Amino acid sequence: MKNTRVRNIKKELLSDNWYTLHKFSFEYQKDDGSWEEQHREAYDRGNGAAILLYNKEKGTVVLTKQFRMPTYVNGNDDGMMIEVCAGLLDGLNPEECIKKEVEEETGYQIDKVRKVFESYMSPGSVTEILYFFVGEYEEKMKVNDGGGADDETENIEVLELDFQAAFEMIYTGQIKDAKSIMLLQHAKVNRLLG
Repeated sequence: MKNTRVRNIKKELLSDNWYTLHKFSFEYQKDDGSWEEQHREAYDRGNGAAILLYNKEKGTVVLTKQFRMPTYVNGNDDGMMIEVCAGLLDGLNPEECIKKEVEEETGYQIDKVRKVFESYMSPGSVTEILYFFVGEYEEKMKVNDGGGADDETENIEVLELDFQAAFEMIYTGQIKDAKSIMLLQHAKVNRLLG
């Protein structure tokens, strides 16, 4: 149901260099019935999907490590981030996307994934909805070394970690990525790994 307290929306393109940044001007009706003009910027990079790969028998998870410039310029000294596998949908449905990303980034070819939830990751400024999945992996599913797609300038290190050790990395500050924290906590709360 559309919000009737929003009217007269104007959209101005500020940038389309990497993705798109728009400025929105609109009127919003306050609780007292009066209308006020507001201005917001929204960055549209598309929607994405993320997955926690886990092996119940071994008690392990597969994570990735890569350089993230925005974290580097905001105090992350080496810019490296440990994360779950993720990527933008780029026209695929979320399940197709995450299976493709898993193979590109980690080298595992998985056929079964389970969607667990979806979330707006930064609703004050970014339009993205992220679809969250979990999926089991086994060694026989490894079809290549992973590391990311050659045409996407990705330099991804694949990490296979003990689940409890990975979970504790949230509290030691080694994992600071929201999507990864959410999926590791989901695994812990739902006892995916015992």
